[in-house]
Amino acid sequence: MLSITIIIALIIVTQLYWLKRVYTLEQQQFNSGVLKSIRGLFEDVKISDNPAFQIKQVVEITDQNTYLVKLDSIPNKDSLYHNLSNEFEDFDVWTDCLVGVYSSKKNAFKYQFYLSTVGSAYAKNAIAPLTPLSKNYDYLILHFPYRSNYIIHEMLFWIITAVLLLLVLIGLSVSLVYLYKQKFLNELQKDFVNNFTHEFKTPLAVMKIASDVLIQPAIVNQPGRLIKYGTVIKEQTEHLQNQVERLLKTASGDNKNIIVKKELCKVNELMQHAIDQLEPLINNKDASVHFAADEKNPLINADRAHLELVIINLIENAIKYSNGSPYIVITAYSDDSSMYAISIKDKGIGIEEKNFKFLFNRFYRVPTGNVHHVNGFGLGLNFVKKIIDAHDGKIVIKSVPGVGTEFKILLPEK
Repeated sequence: MLSITIIIALIIVTQLYWLKRVYTLEQQQFNSGVLKSIRGLFEDVKISDNPAFQIKQVVEITDQNTYLVKLDSIPNKDSLYHNLSNEFEDFDVWTDCLVGVYSSKKNAFKYQFYLSTVGSAYAKNAIAPLTPLSKNYDYLILHFPYRSNYIIHEMLFWIITAVLLLLVLIGLSVSLVYLYKQKFLNELQKDFVNNFTHEFKTPLAVMKIASDVLIQPAIVNQPGRLIKYGTVIKEQTEHLQNQVERLLKTASGDNKNIIVKKELCKVNELMQHAIDQLEPLINNKDASVHFAADEKNPLINADRAHLELVIINLIENAIKYSNGSPYIVITAYSDDSSMYAISIKDKGIGIEEKNFKFLFNRFYRVPTGNVHHVNGFGLGLNFVKKIIDAHDGKIVIKSVPGVGTEFKILLPEK
C-alpha cells in the first residue's frame, strides 16, 4: 500500500513538473513570436536608421507583458497598425495588444491604439490607457494585458490531460483503499471464525469426554470421579455461556451505547466479588492475585454488574497473557485528577506500544506468534472500553514487552 502511494505521488509530482515545463516553453514561444514580429516590423516600416542592428539592442522587456522598442523615427499610425497586425498573424501572436508610440520631444504618447485579434472576447475599453515611461528617445510600447490567459489557453490540452490523470489517480487510490479495507475485513473475519471455532471446539471436546465417562455404569461407585467430571462439565458450560453472553453484549452495543444503571457501590466489595468469580481460573492457572483494598472503602457511582465484568475481563486477560504462574496486583485509590483509579498490573508477556491504538477494536487480538495460543474472540477489551465510556471514564495502558502490563481505569468520583 505504501509503495503504491509513493508511485501515485511521484506520478503527480512528475505531471506538475511537466506542466511547469510546458508553461515555460509557451512563454518562450510567445516571446520569440513577439520578437520576430518586431523584427519583421522593422523590415516593413522605416523606423530604424541602422538595418543591421541586433533585435536585443532595441528591445527592452520591462515586465512579462510589456515590450519597449527603441525608434529612430515615428511611423504613421495606420501603417503601424496594419503591419503590426500582419506580423502578429505571421508569427502566431494571438492575443490582444495595447500599442503606444512615445515622443521624447513631447514627453508623452503621440498616439495609442488597441490591436485586437480575430474572435477576441475582450472589450477594447476594458484596459486603462498606457502610462508613459520617461525616456530620452522615442519608443514603441507593446503591452499584452491577457498574455497569461493566452498561454494558459494554449496549454489547455495539457491541463485537461493532467486533470483527467489526477481524477484517474484519485479513483485508483479510492479503489485501492476500498480493496485494502475489504481485504483487512476478510482477514479479520477469517481470524474471527478460526478463533470462534477453536474457542468452542475445545470446551465441547472436553465436555464430550467427561460425559462419556459419566455414562459408564461403574461411575456410580466412584463418587470422586463423578464429582470431578460433573464439575468439569459445569465449568465448561459456564465458560461457553460467558463467551456467548460476551458476543451478544458486543453485538447489541454495535449501533448504540451501552446503557448503564448507576448506583452507589463500595469499591472493596465490588472488587473482591469480581476476584471471587475468577477463583476456579486462578487456582487452575496457579495464579497469585493480590488486592490492595482501599482503606477508606469509598462509594463510587457505577453500574455494579457492568463494572464487575470490566474487572473480570482485565484479570482474565492478565492471567491468560502470562507465562508460568501469573502474578497480578490490583489496587484502588483516589487519583490526583479527582478521578477514582483502579489499577490491574501483571508480570506477563507485555504489549508493544504499536498495538495500543488497536487494543479496543472489535475482534483485534495482539499477535502472539500462534493465533490459538490464547483463546478468545478479541471482544473483551472492546466491551471494556464501551462500559468505561458509558461511565464517562477512561482507561490508560502502560506496558513493556517481557516485563508486564498495567490497565488503569479512571472513573469520576461520586
